[in-house]
Amino acid sequence: MLLVEETEMGVATTLEEYLVSRAIAFDVIEHPHTNSAMRAAEAAHVPGDQVAKPVLLGDEHSYLLAVIPATHRLELDRLNQMLARSLEMLPEEEVEATFSDCERGAIPAIGDAYGVDVVIDPILAHQDDVYFESGDHEHLIHMRGDVFRGLMEHVPRAPVSHHL
Repeated sequence: MLLVEETEMGVATTLEEYLVSRAIAFDVIEHPHTNSAMRAAEAAHVPGDQVAKPVLLGDEHSYLLAVIPATHRLELDRLNQMLARSLEMLPEEEVEATFSDCERGAIPAIGDAYGVDVVIDPILAHQDDVYFESGDHEHLIHMRGDVFRGLMEHVPRAPVSHHL
């Protein structure tokens, strides 16, 4: 795996700057255009449990990025109960404003790069490899599981999804 130091086609600028500034080793995997994390996993020939699917939520207090495996569905009621909040999925306009250098529906799972708090499903913390959208619909970021766990070291883990 290489440490990417030059601009890679298909990687959102904010995400790339964040990863490079922290000397995070990652690869960029190109795949045919897709419109979902699960389809991206299929197109890139990687296990769906290893693809991190972010869901941007918000309430009157702040935004929260829930990161779950692509093979799972977010349990929003469970998350709200655990956090004692009233989070809701945000309209696409708010998602686009927060992730302004990303294509609609292709936001990365690294909320810290965009100043957004994150909660991660622990299933992702146990993967040998993790993949997530790079900011467009034709590239995935790939990093070793230990590298991803290091990035998410201080992120709360909560079982907030179920397998489809």
